[in-house]
Amino acid sequence: MSDDQKMFVPSQPLPAGRTGLLTEFAPGTRTLEAGFRIAPQFKELPVDIVFEKDVAVQLRDGVTIHTDIFRPVGTDPVPVIVAWSPYGKGQGTSVSVMGVFGLVGLDNGIVSGLEKFEGPDPAYWCARGYAICNPDIRGVVDSEGDSVLWDRQEGRDCYDVIEWLAEQEWCSGKVGMSGTSYLAVSQWFTAAEQPPHLAAINPWEGVSDVYRDLVMRGGMPDTGFARQLQEGSFFGKNRKEDILAEADAHPQMTELWENKIPAFEKIAVPAYVVASYSNTLHTAGTFRAWRRIGSEEKWLRIHNSQEWPDYYDEANVDDLRRFFDHFLRGEDNGWEQTPRVRYSLLDLEGGDRVGVAADSFPPAEVVPTKFYLDGRIRNLTTTAPADASEAAYVVDSNPNAVSFITRFDDETELVGYPKAHLWVEARDADDLDLFVLVQKLDAYGTPLQAFTVPNQTARAHDVTEHGATILRYKGSDGRLRVSARHLNETLSTQDVPAHTFDRVEKLSAGEVVDVEIDLLPIGLAFHAGEQLRFVISSRNLLGTMMPGIREYVGANEGTHVIHTGGERASYLQLPVLTR
Repeated sequence: MSDDQKMFVPSQPLPAGRTGLLTEFAPGTRTLEAGFRIAPQFKELPVDIVFEKDVAVQLRDGVTIHTDIFRPVGTDPVPVIVAWSPYGKGQGTSVSVMGVFGLVGLDNGIVSGLEKFEGPDPAYWCARGYAICNPDIRGVVDSEGDSVLWDRQEGRDCYDVIEWLAEQEWCSGKVGMSGTSYLAVSQWFTAAEQPPHLAAINPWEGVSDVYRDLVMRGGMPDTGFARQLQEGSFFGKNRKEDILAEADAHPQMTELWENKIPAFEKIAVPAYVVASYSNTLHTAGTFRAWRRIGSEEKWLRIHNSQEWPDYYDEANVDDLRRFFDHFLRGEDNGWEQTPRVRYSLLDLEGGDRVGVAADSFPPAEVVPTKFYLDGRIRNLTTTAPADASEAAYVVDSNPNAVSFITRFDDETELVGYPKAHLWVEARDADDLDLFVLVQKLDAYGTPLQAFTVPNQTARAHDVTEHGATILRYKGSDGRLRVSARHLNETLSTQDVPAHTFDRVEKLSAGEVVDVEIDLLPIGLAFHAGEQLRFVISSRNLLGTMMPGIREYVGANEGTHVIHTGGERASYLQLPVLTR
């Protein structure tokens, strides 16, 4: 059983940098009056709010956790929105959270400081007839038990909290969930448990498969962010799950990892899913979950920035309120007329289009188009080269990459899922860690990039020169360890290959194998004369998703050979939008 494979380490007390003004354990109820400001840099409250602090909730196994509840003053029952994560419920005013706002260039004055990190702000929602529930989950701060990381246990725990909330006299019996990153992931697990009073969810960017998205993307043990998540969160009195030791002990897909994949098909509640193309941790998982959830009423919006500016943008919060007003308050406000998909089309030269309506993603007008690699002239062509050729690099040389370019004669839009189908060989080695990237070039061959956040200072340039991918978008990337190439026929589609990760198939000398590599979804516009470059390398082309994370270095040696043309016609498949 997966629980037998779980490993734990002692937790630590919440450090000073993660401690906020409301962290101290102090059960009780008080009213925060309109005009209240928790600290000078934060927004003042527009209305009176009832604040119930450190309310005890007992879970089904007898563990007691504590939650903070913010709700409107009055006797009319209201719906409640849950923000489920290991980030302490009182951390909104912490140095850590304020530092994150500084990193992306947000003013702390856009929130009240009462919100959970990455969660809904009570100042906004209570003024509009909603309560907010901020739990300290199992094992965190003053809550009992051992904490787990992105696991079905969390779904069961949140189920219990939702059903407890529905019984409170101030609650209308309608419960929703909202939040970004960890707060998004927990929604997949919770909704799959089907708590009767959960009425709608709003996952705003988050992984949906711990193995494929967090610890072993492409079959590579890239645990830099997992380390930051484990060591920089889950502070408490007992134990926390040791995801790093688990990744070392179980490098292939096992029941442990299967139980860290939500049962998507059991998710039936209305869902408003928000995604981006640019988060190298969240993007693949958000789109995967949106495709696979069983909800008949589901909406997808793909923005062109970073999740925190997008989540707290006033127009986007108002848009979310229309969704919740419809499903949690029963308002006939026309939400059902909202396009099922609204996507963005990146230009990278200041001309992005956002909110482009479609019935599906990719839109029905998209034609998956093969661009074949030509190793002789390093071009991409829509006709497979008749003659075989090779493109190769030595992994410890410069350059340790090969690339292929095509120029678009007409306006071209790519919207959907790119993938690479490559014929590869390892010389003087038995495996390859391959990194691939689709990059936009201008008409003169200059790579185009764009900041995703308001912070575009000199320091932001420094940290995004290589790495900090959440702050600057440089293209659609993918990766695969070739010995993990075996495809999962059940999960794979024509557009998105998926691998089983349950076996290791090393290469023998002279063996040439074909591999399929999924790249992050894309929405990219090319003007006439602009170019697309496809890069294959032995190194991590984009670096880490955030500053300060240890970067994974590919386990490579010898020479990588890419075979093209003839009977081994490697290609890049691109989603071309036709008119």
